[in-house]
Amino acid sequence: MKESFKHKYHQVSRYSALTLALLGMSLPLTACQSNTTTQGGSGAGLKLGTLVPVTGDLSSIGQNMPVAVELAVNTINACGGVNDNPVTLIQADSQTDPSAGSTAMTQLAEVDKVAGVVGAFASSVSSSAIDVAVRNKVMLVSPGSTSPVFTDRAIKGEFKGYWARTAPPDTYQAQALAALANKKGFKNVSTAVINNDYGVGFERQFVKAFEKLGGKIPNKPNPVRYDPKAATLDSEAKSAFTGKPDAVAAVLYAETGSILLQSAFKQGLSEGVTVLLTDGVYSEDFVRQVGITSDGKSIIAGALGTVPGANGQALADFTTRWQDKTGKELTAFVPHSWDAAILMMLAAEAADANTGEAIRSKILQVANTPGTEVSDPCKAMELVRQGEDINYQGASGNVDIDSNGDVIGSYDVWQVNPDGSLNVIDQVTPAN
Repeated sequence: MKESFKHKYHQVSRYSALTLALLGMSLPLTACQSNTTTQGGSGAGLKLGTLVPVTGDLSSIGQNMPVAVELAVNTINACGGVNDNPVTLIQADSQTDPSAGSTAMTQLAEVDKVAGVVGAFASSVSSSAIDVAVRNKVMLVSPGSTSPVFTDRAIKGEFKGYWARTAPPDTYQAQALAALANKKGFKNVSTAVINNDYGVGFERQFVKAFEKLGGKIPNKPNPVRYDPKAATLDSEAKSAFTGKPDAVAAVLYAETGSILLQSAFKQGLSEGVTVLLTDGVYSEDFVRQVGITSDGKSIIAGALGTVPGANGQALADFTTRWQDKTGKELTAFVPHSWDAAILMMLAAEAADANTGEAIRSKILQVANTPGTEVSDPCKAMELVRQGEDINYQGASGNVDIDSNGDVIGSYDVWQVNPDGSLNVIDQVTPAN
C-alpha cells in the first residue's frame, strides 16, 4: 500500500473569455504557447498537457475541454495527487490546425516534458500529433478524434500503445447515422464532407452502412469532399444538393461547414432536403454561423445529427461537480475530456511512476475488467494506492478501452429547432 502525501449534457453553450477568466484559466492564443495552470510544487510530480482547439474551426466545442481537464486535475490533487505529489497541467491550443498542433505537441513533449496529453480533438490534428507523442513516449488520449484511421494504424502497431480515445470511432458513429437515416425513411442520401481524415473516413463508413440497409448514395461516383481552407463552396453545395436527395449527410467543421450550408440555401437547393450532421458541429454557435431566413428562423431548422452520448455511472456526479464549478450545463465531449485525464492519473498511480511509459503500461488495466467497478475518482485513486485492481467507470461511459485504444459508445440524436437551439430527441445504435 502506498501512502498519499495528503488525504483529504446536453444543452450547448459557448464560454466567453470572461467566463474562462473567472475560472482561473489563461488560455494560450497560439499553438506554441503553453500555460501551467496547476503548479507541481517540487517538480517531481506527474505532468499532463492538453492539446485542444481553443481557437480555429472547432473552437466552439473545444473551449470547454481544458476546463474539464483542469477540474479533473484539481479534483485528484485535492484527494492526494498522484504518487505522493500534486499533478501539473500545461495547456496548449491546437488551433484546429495539423501544423500548429504538431508544433504544440512538440513543445509539450520535448520542452515541457509531459507524460500524457488529453488531445487532440480534430482527427487531422491527432494524426500529426501522435507521431510526436510516440517518438517521445508520451501517452495521447483523445476525447474526440473519431476517425477510423487510428484503429487501422493501431492494428499495424504504429502507436506502440501510446494512443487511446474516450470517444468511439466513426466506424460506429457512421453506422449510427446510417441507422438514423434509415429510421427516418430516407432512401437517397448524398454526402458532403470535409476533405480530411475525419470527413473522408466517416463518409466511407456511412456509405457502406447505408447501402447495407438498402439506401442509395446518388453522388457516390463523385463524392463532395471540400477543402478545409476553402473561402467559397458554391460548386460543392450544388453538387451535394442537386437532384433533391431525401437528405444530405454533411460531415463538417463549423466555420467551413456553415459556408457550405449557407451556399446551398442561397442557391435554393436545400428546401425539402434534410441535413444530417455529426459531432463536429454539435454547437449552437455553428447554427448561428449558418444564419437565419428572412422570417428569423434557422436556415437549417429540422436538421438532425448524431453525437457520442455520455451515459456513464459517474455522469450525474460529474454534472453536479461541473455545474458547481462553472455554473454552466455540460457541452459535448466535456465528460470525455474528464475521463481521459482521470484515466491517465489512475494509470500513473497504478504504475507507481510519472512517465508516459508508466501510463501506457497501466491505462488498459485501470479502464477494464477485472477489477472493482468504481466511478468516484478519489475512491478509485485510493483503491489503486492500496494495490487493488479497479475498473474505472467514467462520466462518458464505461470507457472499456480495447487493445487498439478504442471504446464503443452510444449516440444521441439531436435536432436543430427553428429558433436555432438544439435538443437531444432520441438515441440510436450502430446499424451493423
